[in-house]
This record gives sequence, C-alpha cells and structure tokens, in this order.
Amino acid sequence: MKDLFILGIETSCDETAVALVKNGKIVIDNFLYSQVKKHSEFGGVVPEIAARMHLEIIMPLIEKLLKKNNLQLRDIDAIAVTGEPGLIGALLIGVTVAKSLAYALNKPLITINHISAHLFAANLEYDIIYPVIGLIVSGGHTLIIKSDYYTEYSILGSTLDDAVGETFDKVAKMLDLGYPGGPKIEKYAEQGNACAINFPRPLIKENNYNFSFSGLKTAVLYYLNENKNYNINDVCASFQSAAFDVLLEKTFRAADEYNIKNIILGGGVAANKRLRCIFEEKSKKCEKKIFAPSMIYCLDNAAMVAGLAHYFLSANQPNDFDLAFNPTARMNVK
Repeated sequence: MKDLFILGIETSCDETAVALVKNGKIVIDNFLYSQVKKHSEFGGVVPEIAARMHLEIIMPLIEKLLKKNNLQLRDIDAIAVTGEPGLIGALLIGVTVAKSLAYALNKPLITINHISAHLFAANLEYDIIYPVIGLIVSGGHTLIIKSDYYTEYSILGSTLDDAVGETFDKVAKMLDLGYPGGPKIEKYAEQGNACAINFPRPLIKENNYNFSFSGLKTAVLYYLNENKNYNINDVCASFQSAAFDVLLEKTFRAADEYNIKNIILGGGVAANKRLRCIFEEKSKKCEKKIFAPSMIYCLDNAAMVAGLAHYFLSANQPNDFDLAFNPTARMNVK
C-alpha cells in the first residue's frame, strides 16, 4: 500500500504551524512559529496582528519544511488545514493558502476541526485503544468528549463561560504576571500551599459534564481585594487546585459512566505538570490509563491536523475544496 504524505497547516490563533506526516502517525517534521512575544505586549492575542503575522510567515515556513526534507510540493499527497474553530482572520490565512495549494497541485483538501485535532494529538506518540474519553483544555476550550474512533465524537460537556486556560490568563493578569498566564501560575504554584485558600469548585457536584470558571475567577479577585498582603504562591496553588479538581472529577466520572478505560488529555493546559500528575495518580487507583501528548503536541500544531486528516482521507471522505470557508470542519459529532 502506498505511503500517504499529508501537509498540515494550522493558523487558528497565534501560532503558525506546518507539518508533514506520513500515514497518520509518523511525523516527518513539525514546524511552529509562536507569536507569544508579540502579543504579550498587549496582554493577550490581538486578532488583526495574529492574521498579519500568519500571512507573513506561512509560505516561508512551508518552503523551509520542504527544503529541509528535500521535497517538492508535488511530492505531497494531500493538504490538511484547520477549518474551525478559531480567530476568523487567522483561520482565513491558513484556509486560503491550503485551498490555493490544493487547487494548483490538484490534490485533495481536508479541513480539520481544531478540537478533534487536539483529541487526536496523543495518537502521534501512543497506540491508543478506542473508545476513549477526552479532556480538551486550552485558552479557548474546555470540553469532555467521548470518542469511539479517530473520526467519531460525542461532546459530553463544555464550559458555560470562560475556558480554563482563559481563566488562568485572567487570574495571571490580576496578579500582574503577564501573558500567557498558564505557565507563570504553574511556576508559582509549585512553591505554594494548595490548601491555603478554599476557592470554590464550580459545578463539581452537578450531575452533568459542563464547566463554569467565571465564579472561580471572581472568587480569586475578591480574595485579592480583601487580602492585600496575600502570598502569591499560595494564591496560584489554591486557584490551580480548585480548577483542576473540577476537571479531574468530571473526566473520571465520564469514564466510569461509559465504562471506558483510556483517557486522552489535549490542548495547551494539558502541558501543565500538576494536571498530568493528578490524572496519573487517580488513574492508578481506578485502573484507567492516561495518554497526554508531549509539550509540542499540546500546543496548536500542524502535525495533529495532518495526522487526523489521514484517517478521513483513508475513509474516502469527500474532498473539501468546494466547501465554503469555515465549514463544519471534520468533526463527526453524534
């Protein structure tokens, strides 16, 4: 059977990424250009700047990828690109480039849902037996997903307001830690007492798989206003513990309800060492297995996009070239 080489393109937010993946699992190369330094000047992502920087870097990045691997565009079997969700202007750059290349090369175009790509990411490094429960946690998303196969998903619950990563960024801003907030809070939390402050665990006892973090964020704000001499390490540790307790409880509850043994973590927040640790500790007590991708695959990357696209292409899913921009991009939600 002929090997399939897929070029992946990811521009959903503030990282420009391209990758080449063989047969859905073998990452030939994975390039990522981060815009964090530029956006940190403004305390968060500026959509117009993100789109402009994608436009400047995307083609040089693709050319660098091909040159490094001694390949021509004609050697690629298909083009995969993130179609949604994300910043509209940023997505438009990636989709336009992908559609142009697919048209010029007469190659298949596969649009991929950003969330389903994060759920797939761990498969680049592990052989995971399905079905699985997935927890996707990032700056824009917090979801629990049941997946019966790479290309089939059911969303069990999501955030009703702020995503957990967004909450980390906002709490970091309250503490004058800068952007992005997640890594900074994690660093301070390592030196703090997670039991020092009893922050709320929103919806932890509710009989559903939804999340709400706006109340937790507000509780931190009130605490800071009422305690001017606060210990920043304890605040970070206690806040992080409250957020992670909810994620842990609901994810394992879903795995128990559906009698699923394997749990996948995905998204930028999944890079947090403490989150991974508490999931591993709990999994050992209830005979479940945790699969968390390496740091590079927790970030918005193109390898997960190209990898997942292989399975849609292999299943003879229709070519997406004629679809309008921002399609329901390859998330077969039941």
